[in-house]
Amino acid sequence: MVNKMSENEKIDEKKMHITKDMPINDIFTKYPETVPVFQDHGLHCIGCFAASFETLEQGAAAHGMDIKKLVEDLNAAVKKK
Repeated sequence: MVNKMSENEKIDEKKMHITKDMPINDIFTKYPETVPVFQDHGLHCIGCFAASFETLEQGAAAHGMDIKKLVEDLNAAVKKK
């Protein structure tokens, strides 16, 4: 049996999770509990001019980071709260 989510459930789920296409500053603002995760990954983006317009994927690529692992860790931090 396939469990299908309604459109409202899909939208709510997407709003709750961090994705690689989100601007970095939006992540800090909405989820301040992610700051230590960024620091643990070597991304010290707070106060960086580029964080105001770069997506998470762009920032990770610029620093040679594993975007999949970073997104997983950021979402884990949000879920803990």
